[in-house]
Amino acid sequence: MLKDKKIAILGAGTMGRAIAIGLLGSGKVKPAQLRATDLHAATAKTFTEATKVQCITDNAEAVKWADALLLCVKPKDMGGVLEELQAKGALEHKPVLISIAAGISTPYIEKASGGHCPAVRVMPNTACAIGKGMTVACKGLHAKNAHIELAREIFTPLGRFMELEEKHMNAVTGLSGSGPAFMYVIIEALADGGVAQGLPRTVAIELAAQMTLGAAEMVLATGRHPASLKDDVTTPAGTTIAGLLAMEDGRIRSILARAVETASKKSAELGK
Repeated sequence: MLKDKKIAILGAGTMGRAIAIGLLGSGKVKPAQLRATDLHAATAKTFTEATKVQCITDNAEAVKWADALLLCVKPKDMGGVLEELQAKGALEHKPVLISIAAGISTPYIEKASGGHCPAVRVMPNTACAIGKGMTVACKGLHAKNAHIELAREIFTPLGRFMELEEKHMNAVTGLSGSGPAFMYVIIEALADGGVAQGLPRTVAIELAAQMTLGAAEMVLATGRHPASLKDDVTTPAGTTIAGLLAMEDGRIRSILARAVETASKKSAELGK
């Protein structure tokens, strides 16, 4: 599906670069099939040096060339970017609009772009940069199954992919979009515990990170409920149950669930 597609990446930041690197690394596209944009010439130059993809400062020029747009701009800038593209006639060929902006709905994207372009909303996360990301997509009113499949082709090289209804997207943002930051805090805290028990900092971080990676892979590989896997580790009167009780004393479950809830609500606010 990507063989003959021309894709413009609007926004050469962290995610724009991760997507470009992932696509090129997959071998599904060549640098000539991609163009990127950034308002700052220095950033555009750095992007080109890192990816070998042409990066320019003119959004309209890149969009007129492309079959599909990856909108990697900040949520607050989305309306202005789309309205400018519409005013310059850059959307007249009706390219598919694939947005990664948190909180921005497909109806908003469709309206701001003139109401004729198919829109797909996706929420990736920063682990896409190493091919271990999680991306969730939903389609707008004018989007077809083929447009979702195009998004799948783009993001599958960056990790796992699934399609959900749009009503779930703010919760997805709060859980898997913001979630890596929550996990970094947890990994740091676990490493602190190791340091408190005498481990060197670098050793403690590696142990905590690899343990987290292994636990996550166990959930995905086995398909078992996390509680069941937890019970495998928790022997009677052992070390693990003692640690788990300490976690429950600190209301760990409630704190983490509330973090996702708060982030989800913030995502909804961004779209207003």
